[in-house]
Amino acid sequence: MSAPLAGLSVEAARRALAAHFKAHDIDSPDLDARLLIGAALGLDHTGLAIQASRIIAGHEAEIIASHAARRVAHEPVARILGHKEFWGLDFELSDATLVPRPDTETVVEAALDILRRESRAGLSLRIADIGTGSGAILLALLSELPAATGIGTDINPAALDTAKTNATRLGFADRASFVACDYAGGLSGPFDLIVSNPPYIRSADIAALDPDVRDHDPALALDGGADGLNAYRAIMPQAVGLLASEGLLIVEVGHDQSADVSALMRMAGLTLPHPPKADLAGIHRAVIGRKKAV
Repeated sequence: MSAPLAGLSVEAARRALAAHFKAHDIDSPDLDARLLIGAALGLDHTGLAIQASRIIAGHEAEIIASHAARRVAHEPVARILGHKEFWGLDFELSDATLVPRPDTETVVEAALDILRRESRAGLSLRIADIGTGSGAILLALLSELPAATGIGTDINPAALDTAKTNATRLGFADRASFVACDYAGGLSGPFDLIVSNPPYIRSADIAALDPDVRDHDPALALDGGADGLNAYRAIMPQAVGLLASEGLLIVEVGHDQSADVSALMRMAGLTLPHPPKADLAGIHRAVIGRKKAV
């Protein structure tokens, strides 16, 4: 920042940082300023309000300035802070994991809606999360399904280390395990529910992504091949072999992919008992398949 924050009040520093972010075309300047100053000072939203008149010390200003420089370079706030909330749970992040996004909560919502409607939410369900990353989907489901157990897979051992850390921190270590493999290649069924947020960005579209994503999320978790569907082609036949009779497969898809992914599910022999579930923007985000009764 061009002007030092040391000696300013907390509120004045927050306003100055928000103006700095706005001048650099950061999408949410006010929120980002509040989060980064709060983290540097160890204050939550209420604490920032209560201590609005407190003066920023020199060492605090240095931390804020370092955070600000990283944000102006389009590093996401979640990566600067090292954690992100998802489904009301706090997840640690690493360079090997995506930042969990609100859109992905649609997969959790779809699974819980169906399981509760079918009076299965209290059963001892077995869940697989393919490409688990930080473990966000799996651990969110376990938080709502107290009798369930789950396995998360990832091809990147560093991502699995992060997921294991989150499982332990959140109290699910006794119900969650993790396997290093390519998609579901290292799993043995049956599973009552398989979920996945696989890479689905078309290779040619990655260069045009927002730099917050393109430059900071792992490429392995983004690149879905020429048409964005490579991961689904791998996952569908694996899921059919791993699902229990009438088990569910629920996958996140890109904004224009629900029809193609639905077709791949049908080709693999799954039925589509429910329409795709839309996210808050109205985009069909979660495609739902079911294994036929055997």
